[in-house]
Amino acid sequence: MGALLLALVLPAALPASAAPTSAPTSAPPSVPSSDPSSRAGRADVPPGVTAGVAVFDRGSGSFTEQVNPSLPFRSASVVKLLIALDLLGDRGPDALPAQDRARVDAMLRASDDDAAGHFWTVNGGGSIIDRMVRKLGLTDTARPPATHPGHWGYTALSARDTVRIYRYLLDTAPAAVRDYVMGGLRSSTRCADDGYDQHFGIPGAFERPWAVKQGWSGFGSGGCTTPAGAVPTARTGGPAVAGVDLARPALHSTGTVGPDDRAIVAVLTLHPDGTSYGKAYTDLGRLTRSLNVPGATRSAGTWIGTWGADVNVRADSTTTSRKLTVLPAGAEVLVSCQKRGQQVSIPPYTNDWWVYLPQYGGYVTNIYLSVPENQVPGLRLC
Repeated sequence: MGALLLALVLPAALPASAAPTSAPTSAPPSVPSSDPSSRAGRADVPPGVTAGVAVFDRGSGSFTEQVNPSLPFRSASVVKLLIALDLLGDRGPDALPAQDRARVDAMLRASDDDAAGHFWTVNGGGSIIDRMVRKLGLTDTARPPATHPGHWGYTALSARDTVRIYRYLLDTAPAAVRDYVMGGLRSSTRCADDGYDQHFGIPGAFERPWAVKQGWSGFGSGGCTTPAGAVPTARTGGPAVAGVDLARPALHSTGTVGPDDRAIVAVLTLHPDGTSYGKAYTDLGRLTRSLNVPGATRSAGTWIGTWGADVNVRADSTTTSRKLTVLPAGAEVLVSCQKRGQQVSIPPYTNDWWVYLPQYGGYVTNIYLSVPENQVPGLRLC
C-alpha cells in the first residue's frame, strides 16, 4: 500500500463496488436527521432492545418518562455508585487515604474495574449492596447471585432504583460526599480505563452540564483508543438468575442533565446476542434522544451512521494530523460541518471531504460516512 493508505486504519474488509462514492453500497443505511429542539416525551425503544427507563424532573418532583421502571438489569459499572457511597459513608473524601481517593477518582471518572474490585473485596462484597439497599430504601436492587459472588457487575438494579440513588446523592448525602461524587461524574472521560468509549447515551444526546455513570457488559471491543498495556475484553455472563439476564449484551447510561442537575436520567438496556458495541451505542443514543428530559439542551448537528472498524478521529482534515481516538465500529456520530481536506483513497473510493465531530473535537474522512455522496447533503461548510 502507498503512504496514504498506511496512514489510515482500514476496516476489516472493504465492500465491493464499482462506483467511487464516499460510502459503499453495502454500508449500513443511514438518513441524516437533526434533532428537534424539544420532544413530546415518548421513549422510542429500538426493535429487539429491552429497556428500563426513568426520567425524574427534580423541578416538579415527578417522572416525565417511565418504561419498565422496576425491571432489574445487571448493573455492570453503574454499581460503582453504590461502592463509592458505601465507602464514603457520611465522610468527605478528605477522610480517605490518598491511595483510596485515587482509586475512587479513577472508578468514577474512567470506570476503573480494578478499583471497584479492590473495594468490593475489602468492604465485604455483597454486604455493600445489602447496606446500600437499607440505607437508600432501594426496592429492586440485590447483591450478585450466590453462583457469582465476586462479580460486582452482576448486582441487580432497576431504573427507578437508579433514580433513588441519584436523589439520595443530590438531596440527602452530606455536601462533601455529594460534591465529590458528582464532581467525578462530571469529569467522565471519553475513553474508559478498559478502552471503551463511554460517552454514549446522555453525553451524546445533551450538551453540558451533565454528570454520568455508564455501564457496559458482554461486548468484545469498545471502539476507543486503548491505553498502553490494556486489552478490551468481553464481559460475558450466563443465563438469567432470579429474573436478571446475565447473558445478553448490556449498555446503560445514567446521570443528571441540566443546570442544578434538573433531571435524573436512567436508561438501562439489553441487546440481542451478538450485537456489536457500535450498534448498541447507536440504539441507546437514539432512545436517549427521544426522551423528555426537562432542563436539557440537545446537541446541535446531524446524526449520521458510519461503517468500518478503527476509524480514526483526527485533529484536522489530513491523515497526518494528530490521532485523537477511534470510533466504535459502525456507531452513529454527530457532525456539525464539513470541509475539503486531504484526498483519501481506499480503492475504489476517493474523497477529499471531511466532517467535524464536535463531541470528539476532531475530523473524520467522509469515506466512512453512510451517505451516498462525497459531501453530506445540506451540511454547512466549516
